[in-house]
Amino acid sequence: MIRILVVRLSAIGDVIMASGLIPALRELHPEAHLAWLTDEAHADLLRHNPRLDRLHLWPRRRWRQLGQAGRYRELLREAGAFLRALRAERYDLVLDLQGLLKSAAFALLAGGRRIGLGSREGSRWLMSEVIEVPGKDRRIGGEYRELAAILGASPTAFALDIVVGAGDRARAAALLDGLPGTDYAVIAPFTTRPQKHWFDERWAELARRLRDTRGWPVLMLGGPGDRPRAAAIRGLSGEALIDLTGQTTLGLCAALIERAGLVIGVDTGLTHLGIAQGRPTLALFGSTRPYLQTGHSAATVLYQPLPCSPCRRRPSCGGSHDCMGLHTVDSVLAAAAQVLARP
Repeated sequence: MIRILVVRLSAIGDVIMASGLIPALRELHPEAHLAWLTDEAHADLLRHNPRLDRLHLWPRRRWRQLGQAGRYRELLREAGAFLRALRAERYDLVLDLQGLLKSAAFALLAGGRRIGLGSREGSRWLMSEVIEVPGKDRRIGGEYRELAAILGASPTAFALDIVVGAGDRARAAALLDGLPGTDYAVIAPFTTRPQKHWFDERWAELARRLRDTRGWPVLMLGGPGDRPRAAAIRGLSGEALIDLTGQTTLGLCAALIERAGLVIGVDTGLTHLGIAQGRPTLALFGSTRPYLQTGHSAATVLYQPLPCSPCRRRPSCGGSHDCMGLHTVDSVLAAAAQVLARP
C-alpha cells in the first residue's frame, strides 16, 4: 500500500483550493494511506474529511511563542518529537504544494519520492522532481487541477473537498436559532492586503440594502485581527449587520457558510469556502485574480481589469485602489440577483 503525504501549510484559501487533490489522489490510489500536513490553525478544514487517513498539524504558533519567550530547550524538544513522528510514517510519495524552503524541509524529513509544485526559495534542490504547471486553467484551484491531470487523474476527479464537522453544524444551528426566516447572507470583507479590500462604506450600504430588499439577516465573519475594521463597518451599517468577527472558529465559519443563502467576499479564504461548499457566492477581485471561473453556475467572479491589473503585491495606484472601486453596491446587488435566480 502506497503512503502519500500532501504538504500545504497555509493559507486558508490555498488549503481550500488544494483540497480538490484529495478525491483526485483517491481516484489514482484508492487503497493508499493518504495524509496531509498543515498549520494547526487550518485543522478545521481537513480534520473531518473521511478521505484522509491522517492529519499532521504543525504547531507553528506554539513554536513561535516558545522562541519569543526564550524557551529554546523546550522548543527543541517539542520540534524534535514532532519531526521524529513525521519521519516515522515513512511516506512513499510527498507532494509539496507550498513550494517553499520550510515546506520542502518537512517533505525531506517525511522521506520517499518528493514532488514539488513550482518549488522556489531553493526548495527545488530538496525535491526528487519539480513540476511547473502551465497556469492556463482559470478555474478555482487551477494550478492544483493541472497538477492532478499531470499525475494522471481524470478531469472530473478534482473537486474541492471541505467537510464540516457535526459539532460545528450543531453550534451553527444554535447560533442561528431565533433569526427571522431561514435564509441569511454572509459577507467576508477581510483579507491580508489593503489593495484587495472593498470599501467600508460600501459594505455597510450593501448590508442595509440586502436587509431592506430581501429581509435577510447579514452575518459578517472574520478573524480576531479584523475587529477594528469590523467595528468601522458595523458602525456605518446601523442595525443591518450581525457582527461575528473574531467570535467563531474556522470550523464554525464553515458551518455558517454551508447554510448561507448568499456569500459575498473579497479574495479571502471564506469567499473560496463559499464556492467550495456550493453556495451562491460573489467574489470581488481587483488587485488579484486567483481564478476567473468558479466551477458552478451559482457562483460568480466580479473582476474588471484595468491596465495595471492584477498588480498583486505591487500596487501603483497610490492607495486609491481603483480596481476595487469599480465594484459598486448597485453592480454587486445586480450580480447577486442573477446568481440567486439560477438553479
